[in-house]
Amino acid sequence: MSFIDDDRPQKKTAHEIGCDLSMLSLDELKARVELLKAEIARLEAEAASKASGRLAAENLFRS
Repeated sequence: MSFIDDDRPQKKTAHEIGCDLSMLSLDELKARVELLKAEIARLEAEAASKASGRLAAENLFRS
């Protein structure tokens, strides 16, 4: 292993919606799918948390 490899910029692991996918390898595409699945799970968890908080607030004010 050479020190030259350490100086190269690391590839961006984020995904931009609508970007050109034609230059990505199969492994890169699979990695982005996993990245997006994890982000969907995070978004769904946050939405569920907010929904339960809203329900609790509505129940408080109904009483």
